[in-house]
Amino acid sequence: MSIQPDMPPAEAGAEFDLILEAGRAEKNYWHDLWRYRELFIILALRDISVRYKQTVIGIAWALIQPFLTMVIMTIIFNKVAGLHSVGSAPYAIMVFAAMLPWMFFSSALSSTSQSMVGNANLISKVYFPRLIIPASAVVTSFADFLISFLILIGLMIWYQVVPSWHILTLPLFIGIAFLAALGPGLLITALNVKYRDFRYIIPFIIQFGTYASPVGFSSSVIREKFGEKIFILYSLNPMVGVIDGFRWAILGDNSPIYLPGFVLSLVIVGLFLVIGISYFRKTEKSFVDII
Repeated sequence: MSIQPDMPPAEAGAEFDLILEAGRAEKNYWHDLWRYRELFIILALRDISVRYKQTVIGIAWALIQPFLTMVIMTIIFNKVAGLHSVGSAPYAIMVFAAMLPWMFFSSALSSTSQSMVGNANLISKVYFPRLIIPASAVVTSFADFLISFLILIGLMIWYQVVPSWHILTLPLFIGIAFLAALGPGLLITALNVKYRDFRYIIPFIIQFGTYASPVGFSSSVIREKFGEKIFILYSLNPMVGVIDGFRWAILGDNSPIYLPGFVLSLVIVGLFLVIGISYFRKTEKSFVDII
């Protein structure tokens, strides 16, 4: 193993020395996540590029889809069903404030579920922490979230809605949404490696969750009609707390948070994250043999 003359021996050794040690990959797994951060960035940028490559209108899809969905939900739930938003917030903004985290979650869940199978060639050729692949898929969906956020800004300008100080907490709820998507995503992508049937289950989960989660209506409707005990059970859906958090950050007191339900949703988010990471780490050693 040669050392280039224009480099100090210490630096050259740090760059080119290869240490072989039993169990080293397992022992340094979390440290390797940071060491392979460039691969994480490359995979995320590649997925973003592929998503809009050879499309007619490119990233405009990230604007058109949520906007049309918001219009349809506003018509169905507000005009037809006669539901109203809490406080003085326009119904369209209330719906879109919920659609941002939901579409991020559904897109991330769909992307991560196929991420390991889609990168089978990469997995079988070189070592790196496999957790990088589903995590980069979540980041790819976050790019769509940022684009769609432009619609929310436009709606707030159109309806002349001025955000309160609550908007400063939005990064916190974005982080919670990221974890809410990552936990189930890790679990499902690991299961999908062994059981390919899961690729058919995900669309059903997303479709069912769109109406089971308070996207087109305020969660307070559930609490008012069925009582607090039923709402606590309803909050077992982790996206209830995430959506309520987004609405509170964007609409302020026009969309208050029911604290017991929100805390329960956070607990479920954390539980799914622990289960997802544990199962993924337990099964990733067999990915190369199965995939």
